[in-house]
Amino acid sequence: MRRDVRILLLGEAQVGKTSLILSLVGEEFPEEVPARAEEITIPADVTPEKVPTHIVDYSESEQTDAELQDEIHKANVVCVVYDVSEEATIEKIRTKWIPLVNGRTGSGPRVPIILVGNKSDLRPGSSMEAVLPIMSQFPEIETCVECSAKHLRNISELFYYAQKAVLHPTAPLYDPETKQLRPKCAQALTRIFRLSDQDLDNCLSDEELNAFQKSCFGHPLAPQALEDVKRVVCKNVPGGVQDDRLTLDGFLFLNTLFIQRGRHETTWAILRRFGYSDMLELTTDYLFPPLHVPAGCSTELNHLGYQFVQQVFEKHDQDGDGALSLEELQNLFSVFPVAPWGPELPHTVRTDSGRLPLHGYLCQWTLVTYLDVQHCLEYLGYLGYPSLCEQESQAQAITVTREKRLDQEKGQTQRNVLMCKVVGAQGVGKSSFLQAFLGHSLGHQDTRPFSQGSPVYAIDTVQVNGQEKYLITSGSHRAAPHLLAPGDAGSCWSRCGSSSQLLALQGPGEELMIALETVAQPAMGAIWGQHGPCGVGFHPTLQEP
Repeated sequence: MRRDVRILLLGEAQVGKTSLILSLVGEEFPEEVPARAEEITIPADVTPEKVPTHIVDYSESEQTDAELQDEIHKANVVCVVYDVSEEATIEKIRTKWIPLVNGRTGSGPRVPIILVGNKSDLRPGSSMEAVLPIMSQFPEIETCVECSAKHLRNISELFYYAQKAVLHPTAPLYDPETKQLRPKCAQALTRIFRLSDQDLDNCLSDEELNAFQKSCFGHPLAPQALEDVKRVVCKNVPGGVQDDRLTLDGFLFLNTLFIQRGRHETTWAILRRFGYSDMLELTTDYLFPPLHVPAGCSTELNHLGYQFVQQVFEKHDQDGDGALSLEELQNLFSVFPVAPWGPELPHTVRTDSGRLPLHGYLCQWTLVTYLDVQHCLEYLGYLGYPSLCEQESQAQAITVTREKRLDQEKGQTQRNVLMCKVVGAQGVGKSSFLQAFLGHSLGHQDTRPFSQGSPVYAIDTVQVNGQEKYLITSGSHRAAPHLLAPGDAGSCWSRCGSSSQLLALQGPGEELMIALETVAQPAMGAIWGQHGPCGVGFHPTLQEP
């Protein structure tokens, strides 16, 4: 939402633009009215929307056309003022002022306009009959307010509606010609509905509606208010309520009704709670909240993060078999612009006959968090973490570990995720090693060669001193010849053992490196198994994450 609002008043001479501004500020009708008022700034604490508001007057006699265009360019909203007792000033709205404001915008966004009928004290009745055709012709007109600067009637309301047109614009949400939500608005609200539908039955129960209401507005609906909402939907939308629960059609209808009744700030409150900008795109601030990761530190999901992603898993595991099928995984990804995990998944984590079990799912989240925490934040944002967990941002689901140097000094580590680099020349069995770590037999292993710039990862859990840790193994072309000499006192040559045996050679705060080479000497130890003969050298090294 914008941090300030700039309102420009335009209109024919003598319609009362300056009087409106001075009456607002002075709370009385001015005895003497200058040709043009100076720019007025209203502090945030005295405005309904709590944002600073700048009000700018215009005088055709004192300003040039270039100055006018500059003011129009800077304005967030334009109030076109007319005299309700002078029909000629109403006609100028159509023929002069609106073309002047938006005539050069083409197909781009248009400046919102508020029509202001001043001097209502001089005319009995209303001018709305003459204004309605103009409002129908120009969709950028948000509303029309009749007021009297002399009698201080509707002055505050005029500037409230001008603020509202900027902070809660109608144009991105609603098409007045079709009387329907715009496609991007319907798409955003559909995503919000799916995130709020915790049991995936395509309906919102009373419990789900109240959780949604509390997240967006801070408090649940009263029982009678819930029944009133459903009654209105039942009356207007066939299938809007099923088994006493609100459907997607009913949810979209309610937001359409809010907008049609001038309560579009309600729909904007929902959209902004779930991270949407005025252009109905998820904002950068929402997807990538600040998270400082000092050098030598790594990132892990904390208990809040694991709890949330596990709840997402259980929500989409519709058959309750403890694993996500391809269809269930696609359903989980339906709230993302594109699927975040690709075909490499079975070669990265443990899977089960093409399905993703909870263990492999948590491993994948752990891997993403460790390797690219910004992507993790983004994914948690798409899943609605801040809204559904009532947290300020998804950064609260992340733990930044202690610096590696401090772990080394203290001789212990609090990290739950450790990295092991597997290096060696092409053809020595790095791919087989990584896939064997996931329990894949030779016939089911990924045999794709490593590319020079793209390491391949595999992640699983291991037991270290009675504690479960996540171990990431990473394969690359790095040969590390100094690690391959069996006589090197800093190396330890061993048979392939369990993952916990590998970690036994790791010091606090260190990362493990495994160097592979084809065995040429029996002294290096021959290991015959599903990978064929190979010698494995284990050497603790201090590699940056």
